[in-house]
Amino acid sequence: MRTELRLGFFLLLTPLVLWLSLLIIIPHIDMFLVSLRERIGVGKYQLSLANYLTFLEEPLYLWTFLRTALMSIMATLITLVIAFPVSFYIAKMVKGRLQAVLFLLCLVPFWVSELVRTFGWMILLRETGVISNFLQWAGLVSGPVEMLYNDVAIMIGLVYTSMLFMVVPLVTTLESLDDAVIEAGYDLGGSGPSILREIIIPHAMPGIVSGSIVVFMLSLGNYLTPRILGGKDSLWFTELIYSQFIVRFNWELGAAFGFMLLILSSVIVWGMLRLTGQTLEKTMG
Repeated sequence: MRTELRLGFFLLLTPLVLWLSLLIIIPHIDMFLVSLRERIGVGKYQLSLANYLTFLEEPLYLWTFLRTALMSIMATLITLVIAFPVSFYIAKMVKGRLQAVLFLLCLVPFWVSELVRTFGWMILLRETGVISNFLQWAGLVSGPVEMLYNDVAIMIGLVYTSMLFMVVPLVTTLESLDDAVIEAGYDLGGSGPSILREIIIPHAMPGIVSGSIVVFMLSLGNYLTPRILGGKDSLWFTELIYSQFIVRFNWELGAAFGFMLLILSSVIVWGMLRLTGQTLEKTMG
């Protein structure tokens, strides 16, 4: 019996191990080895940290990563500010069918690909788009208004494409908060802001942190949205990685950039966990 249980356990574990090994662990090890190669001739390489030193010594690369990280953090904060009241309303203010309908409305935009959703924002924001035509029709502007190819357009796209990944963990966490606890807070003389600060936010903190981590990582590693909505001069770090791999065929430097993105983003996430006093097990559990 024990042998059968052990065999069943290994059979169930095999797909996960294969998935992690073939699609994550082995490719990352190979990419790391590629990043340590320095080309010294045609088809000749030597082990070196030159690619990583190039990243650290070139101000453009450092500035691009810093800009990408700061905008990703800003997109995460904006997404949280918008998603929290929406999630609270879905989790605590409505019940039954209406709750399911509202949650479904949050899912509907993600039934189509990110490319289609991003092009939808282009239709809205471009010079001849819906918003520009409405402003002209309302007499608020005298001519067409171009709202694409800037940081605001990138931010709108990042927030929109990441909203669901903040709403889901927040709704799940807030649903576990007993309504009687909130009512007790009011009975003890608490005001709305104090209850939010002392009861709701501490209870929702695991959902806030887990949603923020997912949104931040998605924004930091996003290529399509900054490229389309920000234009060719958007200066996004994933565009540098794409350029090294696809345009310049410099796989060694591109692999180093990819690992620097992984390392620095992990450091930022670790700092976020330390700052909020959360652990990865608690937020992802």
